[in-house]
Amino acid sequence: MTMEQFQQILQKCNWPTRTEEPKTTLKEIEDMVGFALPSDYSMFIQKYFGYEEFIGKEYVRLWDVDELMEQNLGYDIVDNLPMTIGIGGNGAGECIAIEMTSTNNYRIVLTPFIDLDKQNHIDIGSSFTDFLVRLDNGQEWFK
Repeated sequence: MTMEQFQQILQKCNWPTRTEEPKTTLKEIEDMVGFALPSDYSMFIQKYFGYEEFIGKEYVRLWDVDELMEQNLGYDIVDNLPMTIGIGGNGAGECIAIEMTSTNNYRIVLTPFIDLDKQNHIDIGSSFTDFLVRLDNGQEWFK
């Protein structure tokens, strides 16, 4: 997927473009979680605001960069899911998260907020971009 296709998905959803620099830096977030964020997601949080919208058939709320630290600490995501950062939710009790599986390899997962355990992860993308493409193509999380 090209950057143009990535941006087309967000434009189709009327995702708001950031008009000001975020207060929270990528370094602060990466220091909190202990790993470098994937480049596609890093670009996203620097260019776009947090927002909620249906993408395809699924409801998605992606947290703004300035919410990431508060939400991850508040839900104890960092403590309960090492090498994972919550990036939002689906409005139905599940957290959307990025899990680093090995150096520079990531996957996007859906996991319940009430039982933060890796065994509950549902794979919903091999990257942040793949996650958006799957949703835009109508893939459902629960079949």
